Amino acid sequence: MPLALSLEVLDPILAVVRLPTGTGLPWWAAGSGFLSFTQSARETAVVCEARRVPESLTAQRGFRALRVKGTLPFEATGVLASLATPLAGAGVPVFVVSTFETDYILVFETQLPRTLEALRNAGHSVEE
Repeated sequence: MPLALSLEVLDPILAVVRLPTGTGLPWWAAGSGFLSFTQSARETAVVCEARRVPESLTAQRGFRALRVKGTLPFEATGVLASLATPLAGAGVPVFVVSTFETDYILVFETQLPRTLEALRNAGHSVEE
């Protein structure tokens, strides 16, 4: 039986920002609202509200986030596959952010109608 999830579309327009390796969390990204900071030996990336990002930085802007509602147990399997597979079939590229509690699927705002249709056709419920 396919996994059916409940999702909600978040309001702010987001950006994925590429920063120099080893850069700490920048002052302009901090604050309330969506924020994800990832640092590895190869890269540093920030996902935050696009309005906060200085125009001079390398960033991909124009994302909307869909949050999987509820708390996902770490033992859950197939969550991302159940979302990414129908979106791939619809030609919608995704950027994923996972947290301790849940997953977020980021899609370009221009792809939001196609995203909602694909997810609903796959049996998921989406709150706008």
